[in-house]
Parts: sequence; C-alpha cells; structure tokens
Amino acid sequence: MITAVRPADPARDAADCAAIYAPYVTDHWASFEIEAPDAAEMARRMALYGPTHGWLVAQCDGQVVGYAYASPHRERAAYAGSCDVAIYIAQAFHGRGIGRALYDALLQGLRERGYHAAFAGIALPNPGSIALHEALGFTPVGIYREVGWKHHEWRDVGWWQLLL
Repeated sequence: MITAVRPADPARDAADCAAIYAPYVTDHWASFEIEAPDAAEMARRMALYGPTHGWLVAQCDGQVVGYAYASPHRERAAYAGSCDVAIYIAQAFHGRGIGRALYDALLQGLRERGYHAAFAGIALPNPGSIALHEALGFTPVGIYREVGWKHHEWRDVGWWQLLL
C-alpha cells in the first residue's frame, strides 16, 4: 500500500530511483538507454526536470518503490506547452495502483503549471504500460517503427497523448 506520493529530493531519492530504473535499462527494452545511470546522474535529472515539470516518488512504508516525471517534449519554443511523461515502478510492486497514484499527482501538477499536452513514448510491446496510460485517458497517436536497437532487435515506440 502506498504511504506517500511526494516530490523527489535529489539528495535523498536519487539512489533509489537509479536502482528502480536499472533493470529497465539492462534487462528490458522499456528504456532505450544502454547503460543505467548512477545516482549522481539521476540526481542531475531530478534537479533539471523537477522544478519545471515535476518529479515524484511513491513510498510504501518509507521505501521508494516508484517514480514518475515530466520533461520537455522538444526544445523549440512552440513546444513549450507540451511535455513528455515517464514512469518506473519497482518490479515487485507492479499491479498495486502505484502507477496510477503517481500519474494522477504528476498530471495534476502539470495542469497547475499550465501545460497543455502530455506525451508518453512506450517501447513495444508493453501491454501493462499501454493499459495504464489508456486508463488515465491517454490516446494512441502513432508508432515510430524500428526506431531503436535494443537487445539485438529493432524496437518500435508507440506514442500516446493526453490533453491536460
């Protein structure tokens, strides 16, 4: 059971977030990174995106078990009202409502900050992530075919959009 969803603290949460993310990088195609970032890199990302877009962690009994964040969709000025979102949950905590709680809070924060649209890129296949995003109102907008090379195969990325 979730005991808290709160803003991430780079000094306090970076190592836990890096540990949650590492298997998605090394053992799965959900992330297109090839090497898992360490705590220092995760802290840098938190400090970069947290203040402008939001970076949240979920805790169960004091343990960080997942995180969600938003980041700029693209760099050009006309994209300023759009953002990308991502979420990662520790494997042992899948299916417990943590993703929904994190995204509910993150999306509300994006609305309050005045963002207009959120986009989620999902490496395919990933039925669990698709189900979560669609349950939250995201709709599919397209697929980049064979856009990333991961684990000796070309991978597609589907894109989902939510107007905030």
